[in-house]
Amino acid sequence: MDFTTIIDAASLMSLIGDPGVAILDCRFDLAAPEAGRQGYLRGHIRGARYADLNRDLSGPVALSSGRHPLPAPEFIAARLSELGVGDASQVIAYDEANGAFAARAWWLLRWLGHARAAVLDGGLKAWLAAGGALDSGEPVGGAARRFTPRLDPEAVLGTAELIEALKDRRRLLVDARAEERFTGAVEPLDPVAGHVPGAVNHPFAGNLSADGRFLPPGELKRRWLARLAGAEPGNVIAMCGSGVTACHNLLALELAGLNGAKLYAGSWSEWIRDPKRPVARGK
Repeated sequence: MDFTTIIDAASLMSLIGDPGVAILDCRFDLAAPEAGRQGYLRGHIRGARYADLNRDLSGPVALSSGRHPLPAPEFIAARLSELGVGDASQVIAYDEANGAFAARAWWLLRWLGHARAAVLDGGLKAWLAAGGALDSGEPVGGAARRFTPRLDPEAVLGTAELIEALKDRRRLLVDARAEERFTGAVEPLDPVAGHVPGAVNHPFAGNLSADGRFLPPGELKRRWLARLAGAEPGNVIAMCGSGVTACHNLLALELAGLNGAKLYAGSWSEWIRDPKRPVARGK
């Protein structure tokens, strides 16, 4: 069976030790960038390799880029190969937060043309609750594999493309940040508060139930159809602060059967690099 969106802990347990499965530990803390790797070394799912948001799942920050620009396809392909991901691998990504960092890995794999990728529903907390064991330190063995990127250029927009897209009233820009950041009431990460004019807010936390697992597909579809208000899923553009939590919304849309949305990879932190670009505040 192929897993292409999410996987539960019990199903993952049955795959442990399968040489065709590659597990990526994507834990990360924006406030403490080394905390994810430290947590990985203390304990991780057997066979998992650590994928760092800054070093592996993002490219170098430039003067005109956001905080987590997309990595160059050839770089991320080589890094995935080193992490044991091959062209036929079933990839499982997890974190210990709410799936946002794991969803970034999931989306990158989709962008690179690899459909057999899924996020562990409920993350490390769900794994432990199901009785899953942890290994510590660096994993032993696990040869590198060959990963061949088959890039989907239509999956992502740059800032110039976003500006053009927003001239089309059929397009809908959806911001995944918490409401207080979207409205500009607070801004803990970026130097300018607010949102892109015309964007609507759908905080990614609304995709989850109280236990940190994704809501059932039917409920996700109900919520997202209300948010889209008639817009076609293929006309949706997802954004957030730096192109990470927006991937959580893209995964939720996929779970809901509402396919075709695109990522504005630079997101808010890139939009505000140019002070001439307009900023909106409030709802």
